[in-house]
Amino acid sequence: MASLVMATDGDPGPWPKVLVLRGESGMKGPALHGSNAFSFWFQTCLGVPALIQLYRQLVRPGLTVLLAALVILSPWRTAPVLALSPTTSAPGLSRAGGAAKPTHSFVAEAARRVSPAVVRIDTERQVARPAFDPTMLDPLLRDLMGDPSTSMRERGQGSGVVIDAAQGLILTNAHVVDQVDGVAITFADGHQVDATVVGADPVTDLAVVRLPSQGAELKAAPLGDSEALEVGDWAIALGSPYGLERTVTLGIVSSLHRDINSLGFADKRLDLIQTDAAINPGNSGGPLINASGEVIGINTLVRSGPGAGLGFAIPINLAKRVADQLASGGRVIHPYLGLQLVPLTARVARENNQDPNALLQLPERDGALVQKVLPQSPAEVSGLKRGDLVVSIAENRVVTPADLLKRVEQANVGDPLALKVVRGQREIQISIRPAALPQQGQSPHRQSPS
Repeated sequence: MASLVMATDGDPGPWPKVLVLRGESGMKGPALHGSNAFSFWFQTCLGVPALIQLYRQLVRPGLTVLLAALVILSPWRTAPVLALSPTTSAPGLSRAGGAAKPTHSFVAEAARRVSPAVVRIDTERQVARPAFDPTMLDPLLRDLMGDPSTSMRERGQGSGVVIDAAQGLILTNAHVVDQVDGVAITFADGHQVDATVVGADPVTDLAVVRLPSQGAELKAAPLGDSEALEVGDWAIALGSPYGLERTVTLGIVSSLHRDINSLGFADKRLDLIQTDAAINPGNSGGPLINASGEVIGINTLVRSGPGAGLGFAIPINLAKRVADQLASGGRVIHPYLGLQLVPLTARVARENNQDPNALLQLPERDGALVQKVLPQSPAEVSGLKRGDLVVSIAENRVVTPADLLKRVEQANVGDPLALKVVRGQREIQISIRPAALPQQGQSPHRQSPS
């Protein structure tokens, strides 16, 4: 039986070690080079060692060079192709395939447009110290430290946005600068300057801060149109949550015209923009912008506890109107009637009327039910009573209290409004004159019409 063995005896000459075919008789057959089987065929078939040497020294290197040249210069050689749609480009690559050109998302472009106008607001105010201070229970501490002062300094923080570079006006929330003694503004480039509060409106939670004339070049943020918003539009929140400056979060407009009263704020009058863009403490007063980098709202609230993750912003169209009044040095006038209202539907009224223990029989219609009439208010003067159901105002149907409040907010103080009211089983017409909403600390009768 034949076998392959490695030949080691004798001088192999120019050949390297070879495999030798050995038969059962021990006869050695032709040598098969392990490195070049082609030379074996030349040796056995042609028997011309000179040709083998020529092939190894000239032909084989030449073939190698020729094959390499064909691979490099071949017109059919292909390279990997990155397929792109006509309207997109790969990150880091230019559309023409030339030098690398970095690309960014629309969020980065929108934020870059507004960021120079976004500021951090640091405040300080004097507040009363709590009457009970556990640290002063120890008599030794009282002897060492003396009697504690009745007040202490409280620091706060929020955000704002420059809306008028020429006048140095910054728009923020009223609760950010409420009763503060000092306001410090920090710009995007890090420099700080003191500012003063021009005016604040607690009802809409808006305030205007003015920068001193210092020659610094300010950039105002472009203002958009909140009435053009639709649910599902992009919403980008900017500000300094928890003191973390230049923070940008992304979400969508998840709802419009969200009544702030439904969130537990009975002393406010606002229809808010609801968004899932993260708004946290410190974001208050900062801008909510759209995909084009235009301000569409002023961040004001964040829901905590159940339903956390929802933020709310004041529509910029309302904010502009309020800011104009505050910047002119005037007070924002809000007409009011002096009513506490709850929504009523025919179904709810029917269920109430079928209850034998019901205290009051309700009209089985949709409208705004009067739950309470404030004393010495326009509503009391006009003759409205608890249990009345307002079904229209100025010939406009009223289905919810929000419908009534919206019309009242658009009215002028002192101008009569026609109300259609269901009292018991009959409809009556009532004329009412809105008065200016009293400021905090004022009693309603001081603002009632004469």
